[in-house]
Amino acid sequence: MEREIAALDRRLRDPDDILYGLDCIPVDYPGMVFRHREADGEHYVYAVNARTGRLAGYTVFNRLIELNRKQDKHLRAAHSKYARAYQRLGIATAVYRWWLDSGRCLISGARQSTGANALWQSLGKRYTLFHVDLRDKQLSFLGRRIDAHTRQQLQTRMILAGKDWSAQQLAVAIGMSIP
Repeated sequence: MEREIAALDRRLRDPDDILYGLDCIPVDYPGMVFRHREADGEHYVYAVNARTGRLAGYTVFNRLIELNRKQDKHLRAAHSKYARAYQRLGIATAVYRWWLDSGRCLISGARQSTGANALWQSLGKRYTLFHVDLRDKQLSFLGRRIDAHTRQQLQTRMILAGKDWSAQQLAVAIGMSIP
């Protein structure tokens, strides 16, 4: 991971690279500058140490092939990679909040690390969090709390609804019924 971040850092500094001179975005995290790029509906946020000018890491908001078009319009899966010195400092949390505060929503991947799950649970205190079952490009609402067996299933995902979205509003937008 450190090599990948170093390679991206070089690209962000190279005037001949597409990553050079990306627009800054207003992520609330002191001492960092955040640069944003969108490509094919996926969003990349690069966290740069303001003092050193070095890349600390990045978060990408991916499209998921498992989603249908209606769902793809509203949901992205976030994945973060930060250099060891920048891990567990709340940088990814700040980036996720920027995303969610802009009214966009997240869906988890099939598996989450312990740290990622803790981040989602923490964000779930501020944003609407619920579980869904994803099969054959269809989402089924499972509820806000589920049992351990259901949580372990590959098709079980979590959704974080962004600012101004209720579970009901998002369900209508993505074509999912809530019992």
